[in-house]
Amino acid sequence: MGRSRRTIPEELLLLALDPTTGTTAQPQSLDLGLAGAQLVELALAGRIAPDGDRIAVVMPRPTGDPTLDSALELLRRRGSPVRAVHWIGGPRLGLRQTYLSHLERCGMVHAVAGQMCGVLPTTRYQATDTAISREIRSRLDSAIRTGVPPDPRTAALAALAHAVGLGKHLYPGNEGRSSRSRLRDLIRHDPMGGLVAHAVMDVQNGAVAQPRRNQAAGAPLQPQVQSQSRRDSMVHTAAH
Repeated sequence: MGRSRRTIPEELLLLALDPTTGTTAQPQSLDLGLAGAQLVELALAGRIAPDGDRIAVVMPRPTGDPTLDSALELLRRRGSPVRAVHWIGGPRLGLRQTYLSHLERCGMVHAVAGQMCGVLPTTRYQATDTAISREIRSRLDSAIRTGVPPDPRTAALAALAHAVGLGKHLYPGNEGRSSRSRLRDLIRHDPMGGLVAHAVMDVQNGAVAQPRRNQAAGAPLQPQVQSQSRRDSMVHTAAH
């Protein structure tokens, strides 16, 4: 995979960045969305494919993207197809920060150090090239406005944006209601994006139990997700 093209996780994160505050909208669900966006990107690269509600590795060869390849290797080690909700609902410590740091290295954002409550060190991220964010946004706007089926990448991005709740960030208020509705409808234009987006929403709704045949023995993964979300809920607290 060449690095001339931005990945869907990168674009989802850029969409979520607030240009005024330097924070990310919907930070808790965004973490789930980034894990789902990795699956979509790997599917577009031909490394994985949907198998019902599960994800199967069909080509374990690395993509050249270290973060995606780490996810691909974890999927390969499972040995058998994994349910999308279980993959997305698993712990993803530091995934958002990993992508923010990557965007900083690529020069697409820059870090601004600060403090929370005058004590806790924090880091905000400002886009360095707003044209990139505008281009991503314009693709969504065009798909919403024209009703023309978008390309698979844009359709998947729209599905994930809806799934993590970015609709109210991108198209706020009563005037944005119809746009939010059309953003939701774009979910049907990409099967993999739709599968992953529904899995993200299922995790948020707590519907992460084992399949019915194992439901009595299976334990929901949602408490893990909630614990992860509480740990990550503070805005970009710097690790250093």
